[in-house]
Amino acid sequence: MYFIFGTFWIHISSSEWIVPIPLGFMVGMLFATHDHFKIDRKIEYAVLVVAMFITYFIAPRLTIAF
Repeated sequence: MYFIFGTFWIHISSSEWIVPIPLGFMVGMLFATHDHFKIDRKIEYAVLVVAMFITYFIAPRLTIAF
Protein backbone atom coordinates (compact mmCIF):
# COMPACT_ATOMS: atom_id res chain seq x y z
CA MET A 1 0.00 0.00 0.00
CA TYR A 2 2.79 2.43 0.88
CA PHE A 3 4.68 1.74 -2.33
CA ILE A 4 1.57 2.49 -4.38
CA PHE A 5 0.97 5.73 -2.48
CA GLY A 6 4.59 6.74 -3.10
CA THR A 7 4.10 6.47 -6.85
CA PHE A 8 1.43 9.19 -7.18
CA TRP A 9 2.77 12.47 -8.54
CA ILE A 10 0.97 15.54 -9.84
CA HIS A 11 2.82 17.90 -12.18
CA ILE A 12 1.50 21.44 -12.44
CA SER A 13 2.83 23.07 -15.57
CA SER A 14 2.80 26.29 -17.48
CA SER A 15 4.52 27.11 -20.74
CA GLU A 16 7.67 28.09 -18.83
CA TRP A 17 7.78 25.89 -15.72
CA ILE A 18 6.78 22.52 -14.26
CA VAL A 19 6.23 21.92 -10.53
CA PRO A 20 6.16 18.26 -9.44
CA ILE A 21 4.17 17.56 -6.25
CA PRO A 22 4.45 14.15 -4.53
CA LEU A 23 0.79 13.88 -3.54
CA GLY A 24 0.93 10.16 -2.81
CA PHE A 25 3.93 10.65 -0.52
CA MET A 26 1.99 13.15 1.54
CA VAL A 27 -1.04 10.85 1.82
CA GLY A 28 1.21 7.91 2.68
CA MET A 29 2.89 9.92 5.43
CA LEU A 30 -0.52 10.62 6.96
CA PHE A 31 -1.29 6.91 7.00
CA ALA A 32 2.14 6.02 8.39
CA THR A 33 1.92 8.52 11.25
CA HIS A 34 -1.41 7.06 12.39
CA ASP A 35 -0.22 3.45 12.30
CA HIS A 36 -0.83 1.47 15.48
CA PHE A 37 2.40 -0.56 15.22
CA LYS A 38 5.13 2.03 15.72
CA ILE A 39 7.94 -0.47 15.14
CA ASP A 40 7.15 -0.71 11.43
CA ARG A 41 6.95 3.04 10.93
CA LYS A 42 10.60 3.37 9.81
CA ILE A 43 10.09 0.69 7.18
CA GLU A 44 6.97 2.42 5.91
CA TYR A 45 8.83 5.73 5.63
CA ALA A 46 11.66 4.02 3.73
CA VAL A 47 9.24 2.37 1.29
CA LEU A 48 7.53 5.71 0.65
CA VAL A 49 10.82 7.51 -0.02
CA VAL A 50 12.19 4.81 -2.32
CA ALA A 51 8.94 4.64 -4.30
CA MET A 52 8.85 8.42 -4.58
CA PHE A 53 12.37 8.69 -6.01
CA ILE A 54 12.05 5.72 -8.36
CA THR A 55 8.75 6.78 -9.88
CA TYR A 56 9.72 10.42 -10.28
CA PHE A 57 11.74 9.43 -13.32
CA ILE A 58 9.86 6.46 -14.81
CA ALA A 59 6.15 6.72 -13.96
CA PRO A 60 3.42 8.20 -16.13
CA ARG A 61 2.41 11.61 -14.92
CA LEU A 62 -0.79 13.42 -14.19
CA THR A 63 -0.15 16.92 -15.54
CA ILE A 64 -2.31 19.95 -14.83
CA ALA A 65 -1.54 22.69 -17.35
CA PHE A 66 -2.33 26.37 -16.96
